[in-house]
Amino acid sequence: MEREAVPAGIRLGIGRGIGYGLFGEPDAFVPQVRALGGTLVRVYVYWAQVEPEPGRFDWATVDAILDQLDPAAETWFTVCSSSPWATRTPSGFLPSSPAKDDARYAHFVDRLVSRCRGRVEYWQCDNEPSNTGLLWDGTAPEYVEQLAVFARAVREADPAARVVLGGCGYDVLSSPQDSTARQFFDHVVDRARDDYDLFCVNLYGDPHDIPVHVDDVRAMMRRHGYERPVVAGEYNGPTLFEFPEAQTAFEREMTAVFTAPVPGPETEPPDRRTMRALYDRAAELPDTLRMFMEDCPPELSARRDRINCRQIVTRNILALAAGISRTVCWNLAPEIPGYHDRLNLMGFLYGKLALLDYDGTRLTVRRPSADAFALLAARLEGVDHVRRVAVEHRPDLYVFTVERHGRGALEVAWTAGDVFAGEEEAATRVERPWPHAEAHAVDVFGTPVPVERDGGVIALPVSVTPVFLSAESAPGPVSATV
Repeated sequence: MEREAVPAGIRLGIGRGIGYGLFGEPDAFVPQVRALGGTLVRVYVYWAQVEPEPGRFDWATVDAILDQLDPAAETWFTVCSSSPWATRTPSGFLPSSPAKDDARYAHFVDRLVSRCRGRVEYWQCDNEPSNTGLLWDGTAPEYVEQLAVFARAVREADPAARVVLGGCGYDVLSSPQDSTARQFFDHVVDRARDDYDLFCVNLYGDPHDIPVHVDDVRAMMRRHGYERPVVAGEYNGPTLFEFPEAQTAFEREMTAVFTAPVPGPETEPPDRRTMRALYDRAAELPDTLRMFMEDCPPELSARRDRINCRQIVTRNILALAAGISRTVCWNLAPEIPGYHDRLNLMGFLYGKLALLDYDGTRLTVRRPSADAFALLAARLEGVDHVRRVAVEHRPDLYVFTVERHGRGALEVAWTAGDVFAGEEEAATRVERPWPHAEAHAVDVFGTPVPVERDGGVIALPVSVTPVFLSAESAPGPVSATV
């Protein structure tokens, strides 16, 4: 009997980051993922880590991962072709690039997958290859060629494993049909149809665009006469690109830096000079931009955290309702303990999305988004299916029914509203048919929500903050010790 392209059931996952074991000793992270309710772990592995010199294999990082795997969680490796000796662009980190010798690359992949045989379900060939220059230093045909070598090696070493296409990211999903990024991916989807089992989409931007983005990538495959299951390799928010005024201010500062004459022997890169200019003018910037910066006012930091918590829920629910059965939250924690550099551009754009932080060298500090993820995972435990319920004359009202194996009824509801200021808007009184004996509601922050009952109908206030309505007695506060 032919195996399923993706195992049955729904998994909520968490990604460790892009540099595990590269910048410090590989530490424990799978127990932390499991403590938050994650049932899928994703981690990057680099050619340079595994085969630092031709023919010499170093399994320290790989074995550190394998030693802590939990059989109750699935595992996803993103394998990056980054090497100081084996790839066209010498690198120990990113961007990945084409292998100089396909046979050497195949041997590396074979050794890696064989080492992990039966313990890693998903193998991804690099990530966001259309993001050229940053994540992939090559062309679309070169990625297709390398993916074919990768897929053949994975399937020969572990026939039960699944091959995941490099993620289709925001550069593709937010761009017009004739954009370079879309043309790149269209070529890959056309030519690589037999060399991957799962189409990976990375879901950033406006959460409510997720159904459109998922339909978009399915249509991309159907245009070439086939379709594969879609998984979400990354999601999280908010990001800068959800706020037009913030993006405009950021781009204005970046343009000024890149176009201004540089006096004297300037050695600081433009991205760091851009960040320095932002911090110099922080008081003049819009709040929607300032909230991403370190040491922003506490009220802005708290507002960003609340948006983050809301989007942990909305992004997952929308993805699951669109038929995605694997989602991976980006990301678990900083790469190494105690590292802070406010002039790091990637840290500015994505650093605050981490669920956990270090206390010294121990990964034990839970950010508000970690509690939101844990609450969501607890409510969705045993989930089989999520479906949106159409509410007549209310396109702004999002109501979803959640079917859970062996558990009582669950609905999740929220209203569309301004991402930054939506909590200041009045809640809407929503009525729902509810034939169940019990009715308990709690929001994403764990705050009880009042429920009124009139026979078989209940009413509750709904706002931009997602509410869980359950026929089960409400569980206690969600917490975990890691």
